[in-house]
Amino acid sequence: MSEKKRKPIRWGMVGGGRGSQIGYIHRSAALRDDTFALVAGAFDLDPERGRSFGVDLGLDRGRSYPDYQTMLAEEGKRPDGIEAVSIATPNNTHFSICKAALEYGLHVVCEKPLCFTVTEAKELKALAEARGLIVGVTYGYAGHQMIEQARAMVKNGDLGEIRIVNLQFAHGFHSAPVEEQNPSTRWRVDPKFAGPSYVLGDVGTHPIYISEVILPHLKIKRLMCVRQSFVKSRAPLEDNAITLMEYDNGAVANVWSSAVNAGSMHGQKVRIVGSKASIEWWDERPNQLSYEIQGEPVRILERGMDYLYPEARLDDRIGGGHPEGLFEAWANLYRRFALAINDNRGLAPEGIENLCFPGIDAGLEGVRWVENCVRSADQGGIWVDYG
Repeated sequence: MSEKKRKPIRWGMVGGGRGSQIGYIHRSAALRDDTFALVAGAFDLDPERGRSFGVDLGLDRGRSYPDYQTMLAEEGKRPDGIEAVSIATPNNTHFSICKAALEYGLHVVCEKPLCFTVTEAKELKALAEARGLIVGVTYGYAGHQMIEQARAMVKNGDLGEIRIVNLQFAHGFHSAPVEEQNPSTRWRVDPKFAGPSYVLGDVGTHPIYISEVILPHLKIKRLMCVRQSFVKSRAPLEDNAITLMEYDNGAVANVWSSAVNAGSMHGQKVRIVGSKASIEWWDERPNQLSYEIQGEPVRILERGMDYLYPEARLDDRIGGGHPEGLFEAWANLYRRFALAINDNRGLAPEGIENLCFPGIDAGLEGVRWVENCVRSADQGGIWVDYG
């Protein structure tokens, strides 16, 4: 690869300022492989606090902006202006910031949800395609290598015909009204900021996307959803939801999305059941994949080992036995975002035709899933055709 191809993408951030956990992981991931270079940002609603934070990160004071509108306008005037931007702000701002960035000709990496409605998502998709721009969505857990192993096992028929899909992301950290003391949780349970759902969009879409990666040939035919607000002050938004789904091939699925699973640390699991075998991945042990053939002992497949499919070893940063974690998973996704952007610019290396990353379609489908779940739940938990 030539030096020109390896030149970092000039990158800016909206949100993710001082004290933001998600902002820190964005920066750590984007900068890990020297594929992006942070040169500008609008980090905070408080202009001076945001500017001070940008300077602390090493940015020129003049490129640490008071708001995203100013950043987009000023960077657009510069010959060395940003080429891509990440959006790490509350949900209700994603659509307007993403749309504005695309209109300025920038590639975008956006926190989920991409927006609130399918109509908005389709508008962003059309705009991105018309401008020839990449939109990535940070379904960060999908960057773990064992997800690629699971995808390859399904593709190669190791499980047989897919029959049952069990998905959950059910933690317990909000089993009490923690938002009364925690501003970063408070906006997540306020419809003005969070949108039409809490846990369906905040946690449920993560295993949904992972299932789409592993099972790209399955399409949801219909679903039913019930949701509850066990902490009553969160109504009308849910802190627990159960979704049943039917796929077009006859397979069935259930999804448990919850923030009130008391005692659970994280509780994100993906189990795929086939006619010959099953696999299960748990994000608290992300370097392992359980492979269970009917009538045989359980096998625990480990990241980094030679017996894995080649696709599962492409992103290895260190040999098997050494744990890789969420920061590495995010870095893998940011590297894929960079490859997609460089491919868009004619600068990518050969051999990335099958590059798998959560793009604009992943963002659209996440919004579509939440919209259908809410539609079912708000009619009393009826079956609805997926549309």
